[in-house]
Amino acid sequence: MSDLHYDLCVIGGGINGAGIARDAAGRGLSVLLIEAEDLAGATSSASSKLIHGGLRYLENYEFGMVRGALREREVLYSNAPHLIRPLECVFLQDDNTRPQWMVKIGAWIYDHLGGKNSLPKSRVIDFVGGDTDKYAKPLNGNIKDGLVYYDCQVDDTRLVISNVVDAAERGAQVLTHTICENLSVSDGVWRLALSEAGKSDLCNVSASMVVNATGPWVGKFLENLGIGESDHDLPHVRMVKGSHIILPRLYSGAHAYVLQRPDKRIVFVAPYQGEYTLVGTTEEEYEGDPRDAHISDAEMAYLCEAVNSSFSKTILPSDVLFTYSGVRPLIDDGAENSSSSSREYLIYHHKRFDPPLLSVFGGKLTTYRALSEAVVDRLMALSGRSSGGWSAKESLDGCLFDGGSIEGFISAQRQKYPWLDCALLERYARSYGRRMDMFLREAEGMADLGVYYGDQVFAVEIDYLIKYEWAKSADDIIWRRSKLGLQVSEDTIRNIEAHF
Repeated sequence: MSDLHYDLCVIGGGINGAGIARDAAGRGLSVLLIEAEDLAGATSSASSKLIHGGLRYLENYEFGMVRGALREREVLYSNAPHLIRPLECVFLQDDNTRPQWMVKIGAWIYDHLGGKNSLPKSRVIDFVGGDTDKYAKPLNGNIKDGLVYYDCQVDDTRLVISNVVDAAERGAQVLTHTICENLSVSDGVWRLALSEAGKSDLCNVSASMVVNATGPWVGKFLENLGIGESDHDLPHVRMVKGSHIILPRLYSGAHAYVLQRPDKRIVFVAPYQGEYTLVGTTEEEYEGDPRDAHISDAEMAYLCEAVNSSFSKTILPSDVLFTYSGVRPLIDDGAENSSSSSREYLIYHHKRFDPPLLSVFGGKLTTYRALSEAVVDRLMALSGRSSGGWSAKESLDGCLFDGGSIEGFISAQRQKYPWLDCALLERYARSYGRRMDMFLREAEGMADLGVYYGDQVFAVEIDYLIKYEWAKSADDIIWRRSKLGLQVSEDTIRNIEAHF
């Protein structure tokens, strides 16, 4: 690759870097995306798995941010229906935290603020008789009423991977486990020295433009390369850790609960992968390497207490099956606590360099596409190019087109592959969309799926993930691309590891 030149180099393979690479490649730019570890290897795979407007941010008067997020929720739901599904949320009323009139007004604004809305409107419930029994049954009886509203649930890692796959289909070059060791300007372009993990030699490439989309490392990246020290108006990053716990399934039904806490934070309790319940998130100030983030005893106690305050079943830390933590790089706006810090993003132009260099600060999963479009719009203007955004109306690669529903697609796939186990077919459909045909089209029976590793994991899927989705280890597959880590046995994991 040495001496290759690109229109744009995007540094960082999280959701923002993935979206920027896709948007730029779709506008005809030659794009290089580099990631120091695995795609979606940090914050972008440690979210609450929600595509949402952020109901609670209305009380901070962040109407513009919520409006934009609600509009993006509609766009993403339309463009990735196999990865994103509606989620019924039951907001439990607590007058000691927020009076009911405030919650009802907030929900009404939430229903109408984003414009076109394909999800049902909110409604008040009182947990007494009728169809509210399904909501009240797992609760402890202390809460008498609440409100139902709708957002969406997403497989966060698959969303990142789908954006990168789409970018690659449009011509982008993708390098994982690759570090930018040096970044400098020479002859009017950026010169990048790249090192691949496990190799001592450097690869040198050039780019007309560079975007620093390294998420929680955005400031550290600039500091390490000596770039941001002269930018006196450079934003400061507030590192906030969010932790989640996963429990055995607490209740039946596909709805989530939204719990109000005495500190005015909210905690989501949501169904996860059919057999589990996901609880989160916390907000704890963090220092250190974001990859080393893990749940603290205080966070564990906080989440268990949140569940125990509303549910009839008592949860202890020993009941927790799995935890994960991610670090959110919020813009430090001087707010007293992190809950009040804005989730807005900021695109910073390093103006002292002639070839464009942009750094992305802040943002959230739901607004990644709008952020990506804004970044590429800025790059096009700075480079004197003219090309408008396109991604709002284009489905992600592998998604369901022609207005079809995920249910219709699954039904059609059952006709195409009648021999395939129904649960396995549905997992393939919801994970890969139409791209499942890439590894199934030659198969005529289960015997054609290759080596069986256990727990419904076959070689054809592993080979596909290695060839087309940059998987380089068992962890890449079971904890990120397939999210099977909770469901497969140690024997299956060892068998997958032996594949590499």
